Amino acid sequence: MVDYIGKRLYENDRGARVKSMRANIVFLAILVAGILVCCGNPTPEEAAQDEAAKNETVQSAEESNKPEKMRMPEQVAKTEQEWREILTPEQYKVLREKGTEPAFAGKYWDTKTPGVYRCAACRQVLFDSEHKFDSGTGWPSFYDVIAEGNVTTATDERYGMVRTEVLCSRCGSHLGHVFTDGPEPTGLRYCINSISLELDAKGAEASDSK
Repeated sequence: MVDYIGKRLYENDRGARVKSMRANIVFLAILVAGILVCCGNPTPEEAAQDEAAKNETVQSAEESNKPEKMRMPEQVAKTEQEWREILTPEQYKVLREKGTEPAFAGKYWDTKTPGVYRCAACRQVLFDSEHKFDSGTGWPSFYDVIAEGNVTTATDERYGMVRTEVLCSRCGSHLGHVFTDGPEPTGLRYCINSISLELDAKGAEASDSK
């Protein structure tokens, strides 16, 4: 009888240990699965978000390392009242109301000073003095822009004519018009109002022809 009872106790104890071991195995399996879910491979949505964030970081770094004239312009959005407060009445008439200054009256039509020409409204770089030429029209003329994307164009059908208007891509201000009678290598003539520009000279003294 004692041997029988001892045997049953041993079997019961072994069964309890087996059950406990199984429970521990199940617990560990659940724990490992939880860790894999939390720290393992991301879902497709998470992977896409991570990739987009990485690309944005890389693009931002590349953009910041570009020369100013090559950077993508950040848009400038102001109300017309704000523009009136920033610009002179003469600048506002041309830049915001698409006016035109008289020929041979602007300060840059015959300027030879080396430098870059910026938008008078938002200071975005637009043209390089190296691309400036004497068109004989009385307005500053350039055969190329300083970088693609710094200006935009639109069809202008005012005054019974069809012309191509040139605008600053950053603030949308009117600059002038572009024609296809310019010199090589582009064959273009960007006819720009002086009052729409601001010359950022390269440290040279003005050498305007009088």
